[in-house]
Formats: sequence, structure tokens, C-alpha cells
Amino acid sequence: MNRQSKIGAMVLLAGMTFAVAAARAHDETKYPDFGGQWSRGDGGAGWDETKKNGLAQNPPLTPEYQAIFAANVASVAAGSEVYNDQSRCMPSGFPRMMIAYEPLEVIVTGKTTYVRVDHLSEFRRIYTDGRDWPAELEPTFAGYSIGKWLDTDNDGTYDTLEIETRHMRGPRLFDSVGIPLAADNETVVKERIYLDKADPETMHNVITIIDHAFTQPWTVDKHYSRVRKVVWYEDNCNENNHHIVIGKENYFMSGDGYLMPAKKDQAAPDLRYFKRKADAK
Repeated sequence: MNRQSKIGAMVLLAGMTFAVAAARAHDETKYPDFGGQWSRGDGGAGWDETKKNGLAQNPPLTPEYQAIFAANVASVAAGSEVYNDQSRCMPSGFPRMMIAYEPLEVIVTGKTTYVRVDHLSEFRRIYTDGRDWPAELEPTFAGYSIGKWLDTDNDGTYDTLEIETRHMRGPRLFDSVGIPLAADNETVVKERIYLDKADPETMHNVITIIDHAFTQPWTVDKHYSRVRKVVWYEDNCNENNHHIVIGKENYFMSGDGYLMPAKKDQAAPDLRYFKRKADAK
């Protein structure tokens, strides 16, 4: 075999070796089957599924943030959601997106696991390639997530995804009734995602929140139920959103296209920049 042929054979062999190594790196049988569509558990849209919504959630808040939470709950009772950026079609952000108002999709690859959230079209990237935290990072609503796959029962396959998320952009809430997170945006979130061993159609996400709004870390076990025969629907918030926030007040748009109050005896917005009919005469 001449020298050129030997070089060609070596290049071909190297290419085949790389392809085999890449295939092994992306071996789906090493990872749990997260395929399908995941919907939130029976606990509803509250953060802690074992408790009723509102003040009964009883998060371990400092007095300062407990007062903010109580004010948000009172705002909901009065018919206003001015504190809730989601009412203006802003992203839920992390960790709130994991409530799964609409179904989730978990997509596992060798170096990154993706979580696609139907509600407000949010998207997470969880890097599992062994990287370190970047020295500088622009905060985002989804934050920056680094994960590690674990084989907790030593059977040769992964069963648990352990994640830490930082660098989340505020302002953020836990849920629709307004459990707050600290204004400093220094939240750290730790997760353990795995399939229930007795029922692989149930996915757990044990989430621990470490935040300066709390007197101690807060841990909940969120549950999601799998749908195998998937139908995905488009969720376009702006298309059907009837909330209108003007200044510090929340209003509604009526079915016939007119501004209407969101709560009893609510004053009309300030119309200083509009000419009224009486003024035009």
C-alpha cells in the first residue's frame, strides 16, 4: 500500500472511530425515557402541590416579603393582577415555568437537556457537558442551568438529572397568587428530576429554592403526569389576553372592545393626554 493510500485509510479509520464514539455519547439507552408530554399534578397551579393556593402555601418568607405576599393575595381577591407580569404576557421565568400551566416537553441529548414549555413558549437549556459557571453572564428569565446525570442505583444507566440554576432575571414570582422572590435576583435553584420507580408515567421534580426572601431554603416535590399520544397546541398569550395594565392599575378589555374595570368601584385611568368631547368644543 502506498503512502497516500495509507493516509487515506488512517483518515477513514479515524472518522469511523469518531462516529462510533459520538454514537456512544448519544446512546439513548443510557438515559431515562422522558418522551411524551408532561402535565402538572393534581395540586393545581400552586407551587406546593400538597397545600391549597394563596396564604395556605405558607412559604418560609421573611416579614418583609410576607407583607408583599399578603398584599398580592389581597390584590387577587380584589380582582387585580397588576403585580403579575404574566398578565401582560411577560414570561413566567424560572422557577415559575415549572408549574406547567401548559404541558412540558423534556428533550435529552448527550450534552444538553432541553425543557420546552408550551405556556408562553418558554424554553430551558440544561448543560450536562461538565462545564463550569461562566465568569460573566447576562441574566435571563430562564436563568443558566448546569446539570449532571446520576446513576443512583448503580445499574449502569442514568436515572436522575441533578441541576443547579442561577443568573435569573427579575422581577419574578412563584405563582399566580404572588409568592415573591427577593429583588436582588441572587436566587439559586436546585432540582432533582427523575421518573417514579413504581410508576414511570409520573415524573418528579424535587425543587429547592435558596433565596434572600426566605428564612430557610424551601423544597417541594412537583409531580407531572405523562401523555404518550401527544397533541401539541399553540399557546399565544397576546392573541387572547384581555388584561390591560395602565400605570399601577389592572383593567380588562370587554368582549366588544371597550376598557372595563377589573374590580368593584375602580376609577377610570388618567386620560390627561386625550381630548374629551366637552374639551373639544
